[in-house]
This record gives sequence, structure tokens and C-alpha cells, in this order.
Amino acid sequence: MSSESNQMFGFLNIYKPAGMTSHDVVSRLRRVTKIKQIGHTGTLDPFATGVLPVCIGKATRLIEYLKEDKEYIATVQFGKNTTTYDIEGDVVEAFDKKITKDELLDCLKLFEGEISQMPPIYSAIKVNGKKLYDYARAGESVEIKPRKVNISKLELIDFDEKTQSAKVLVACSKGTYIRSLAYDLGKKMSCGGFLTALERTKSGGFNISNSVKLEDLVEKSDVCKNLINPLDIMDLPCYELSESDKQKVSNGMSIRCDNLHHLDIVFLIYGGKIHAVGKIEQNKILVKKVFEVL
Repeated sequence: MSSESNQMFGFLNIYKPAGMTSHDVVSRLRRVTKIKQIGHTGTLDPFATGVLPVCIGKATRLIEYLKEDKEYIATVQFGKNTTTYDIEGDVVEAFDKKITKDELLDCLKLFEGEISQMPPIYSAIKVNGKKLYDYARAGESVEIKPRKVNISKLELIDFDEKTQSAKVLVACSKGTYIRSLAYDLGKKMSCGGFLTALERTKSGGFNISNSVKLEDLVEKSDVCKNLINPLDIMDLPCYELSESDKQKVSNGMSIRCDNLHHLDIVFLIYGGKIHAVGKIEQNKILVKKVFEVL
């Protein structure tokens, strides 16, 4: 990797269009920037749109420190079930039952807070080293274990009783499958349900209001212009390094600190940028990661 490429460090708040995988987005950005070290922080299904945070350069090493809460606007069609729990699957069951707005509102309340959720068989979760959708495509059965997820907000935005289509705001923890939520809502009301559209409006500190369209990033300069300094979006505590401390940290040496024993992980700052990530142990900061290019 060239020294020029090494200098590009930060996040992009990409608005992923429908029809692309999250990996497609990364591949396109690699072609535009000529940088291989690029990664996204949370997969969106191909039919889904919205916020896809992308890390450029050594900022990929900061992914583990990003907030992981998500927010979506989901469009759910009641009356049918599909193989994938979304519009891309085949219809496997149809129901005559029609639900009312009040029924739906009551049902939504049942899914707030911590719930146990069964991931869809068409998902990338691995069981015995093999992705679930590989089992599904091969027609093989596999035991899927439920997972605990947290839904902090579940609000009905709109419901058309005639078409039985609902638009729902979902705020949730990492790992929540909105497709499974659509299916579970339909199951609970005995009417079936699947996703017809999904837009992620928030991922951690990244919001849809200041996202950038992928098609607007044509040149490397476009990426540079929209690059976000991690310090502007991450809320870990910071510790300013002196010149002598900077030299020690660059060599992986611990430095002395006082009055920071109540903290755990800190950003070590020099020149207004993240120079390293440190861990507090008693009166010392132990170096975990160094970003020497900064």
C-alpha cells in the first residue's frame, strides 16, 4: 500500500442503494480510492437501503469501538409468508385473515424490550462453519438457535388496512433481524408477514440525514471531501499526548497517567487526531493499537 493511501484515515457515511450487497459498496470504493484496506461495519441485505458506515485505511481497526445500535424504517406486508421473510423469497403460505390497526398496535407492544429471536434460515450466520443460507439452498435441515436481541423502540408510522401494509420504525441492538421481526409479527397475529422494503436510518453515530450517495463518490477527492474524522463521531474519552509520551506510545511503551483509573479504553490524541488506542490499568496507559501514519 502506498504512503499516499496510508494517509487516508476515517469513516464514510454511505447511503447504500437497493440492489447492491454491502461488499459491492466496499469493492466500488476500493476501485475509486485504490485502497484495499476498506471495510463496512454492518451488512445490509441487497434489497435494503440506507446507512452503511464504511471505514477507510487504518480506521478499520476502530470498528470494535463504534456504537452498535441501529434504527430502521421497515415496510411489512401482512397476509403471506415467504421463504426468506422478505420480498425476494418465494411465497410459501397465504392467509385470508385481515388485521386492524388496533390489533397491530397491541402486537407491536409485545416485541419491545429484550426478546428471543430466531434468525431466518436465509442468513449469513454460521452453524458448524457453514452459513445458514448454504444449508437452505442445499435443502438441508439444520438446528437454528434463538438469540437475545433488544428492541428499544417499535412505533407504527402508517398502516393501510385495505392493502394490509404497515410502515414501522424499529430501534434495536446489533444482530436484530428485521426480517424475522416481520415474520414473527405475522405469526403472532396469525396472518403472515414479510418485509417489502427496509431502510436503515441510523447505525451508531451515523445518521441518514448526513449520509452520502455512493454515486456521488466518483473520484478519490470526493471520498476525501466526505471523510469523517473518527473523533467527530466516536465518544470514547481522549487523552492528549505530550511529545515525549507520543514517542513512547509510537514504540508501544506504556505511559504514566493519574486520575484516569475510572476509565477503561481511551483514545490517545496528538495534533487533533487519534494517534493510538490505550487501555487504563491502575496508573498506566497500556498501548493497544498505534496509528503511526497520523
